[in-house]
Amino acid sequence: MSQQEQFSSRIGFILSAAGAAIGLGAIWKFPYIAGQNGGGAFLLIFLLFTIILGLPLLLAEFTIGRTAQQNAVRSFQVIAPGTKWYFIGILGMISVFILLSFYSVIGGWIITYLWKVVTGGLSGLNEAQYAELFADTIANPALSLGTQLIFIIMTIFVISRGVQNGIEQTNKIMMPALAILFAVLVIRSVTLDGASAGISFLFQPDLSKVTSGTVLEAMGQSFFTLSVGVSGMITYSSYLSKDHSLPRSAISIVVMNIMVVLLAGLVIFPAVFAFGMEPDAGPTLLFNVLPTIFSQMPAGMLFFATFLVVFLFATLTSAFSMLEIIVAVISKGNPLKRKKWAWIVGLAIFLFGVPSALSFGVLSEVSLFGKSIFDLADYTVSNILMPIGALFISIFVSFKMKKTALYEELRRGSNLKYGIFQAWFFLVRYIVPALIIFVMLDVLEIW
Repeated sequence: MSQQEQFSSRIGFILSAAGAAIGLGAIWKFPYIAGQNGGGAFLLIFLLFTIILGLPLLLAEFTIGRTAQQNAVRSFQVIAPGTKWYFIGILGMISVFILLSFYSVIGGWIITYLWKVVTGGLSGLNEAQYAELFADTIANPALSLGTQLIFIIMTIFVISRGVQNGIEQTNKIMMPALAILFAVLVIRSVTLDGASAGISFLFQPDLSKVTSGTVLEAMGQSFFTLSVGVSGMITYSSYLSKDHSLPRSAISIVVMNIMVVLLAGLVIFPAVFAFGMEPDAGPTLLFNVLPTIFSQMPAGMLFFATFLVVFLFATLTSAFSMLEIIVAVISKGNPLKRKKWAWIVGLAIFLFGVPSALSFGVLSEVSLFGKSIFDLADYTVSNILMPIGALFISIFVSFKMKKTALYEELRRGSNLKYGIFQAWFFLVRYIVPALIIFVMLDVLEIW
């Protein structure tokens, strides 16, 4: 068993794992889904499911990775030798390969818009012109592919430098910067005239707006926001020393993720309501509606540029974990092979993502199963591969790993009470699988 590189500190691990979880789900997807599902009511249900679904799954992945201290495939082989359970790690590698291929497309959009802000290309437009600009931007093949490649190269560069010098060092800079910039944006947003309506929308649940669809959306969002199910947290926790507390680390990461979700809501909804716009604009909220809003504020483009930097940091820190999952398996922890494989895998992901990048332009007429190439990739990972991965992880931990060994692993570096462990074990063995199956059946419209 080869000795892997480790994070140099607990805070380095927490910031890196939180960065892996905090991405498009928290900053891009949550605001528009909450806007379409009643705001505060959706937030309340989302928080509930994050605690009873997301947190137990996150801790389950941590126990696998830290127990074996190996990559996402090797961990299962160490814990269950001679079995086929390692397919969960392979499934995770396939999932993140596809995920990063279209995730990097959105990363490219962020880079494009950041450049447009800096060069003055977003100033003085009206709402219709912003919508037209976004449509033209994502339809431009050279621009889409070029910025997607830049995003991938940034990700490759960090991963090629290793766990401490690459992932940990970069997250120690990006995550605090993200928090500070977010705080600046929140102060600007909540002090706008009319912002109180947006704050009420986010924090005063109107349960009359709750439907079965709202509950399912919140359940799915809590699941995806923490990036569980693709073995990323198995990979990161394998770099954590045995004297750190897994429960405390998991709780810290969940709290940080929730804080970012709340900050995103406090940036977007007060501003949306202050300028008399609707919060249910959908996926284009950040690229169509927000530029319109910020352009009407004093120094608005400066604040929008700040938001885009936050958005880019969050997207990159998630991308690091996706590429790391694959590189860690292929390089087998060998630092001499890491750099080569980071470039090979990263560029392969870029090439695989080319059709997704072009699906809004030259390939816009191509439809598979009624979806664009981009949407099909998103649907496959979000609604099929990630839930299946999480389902098997919960089954593996609760049925294949010894209960006494689980308790001992979770007690390392902490004073975890057996009653709390029992509650977690019950959730992972029974509640989490049932909820995942329930969500999958609904999303796939099997019933």
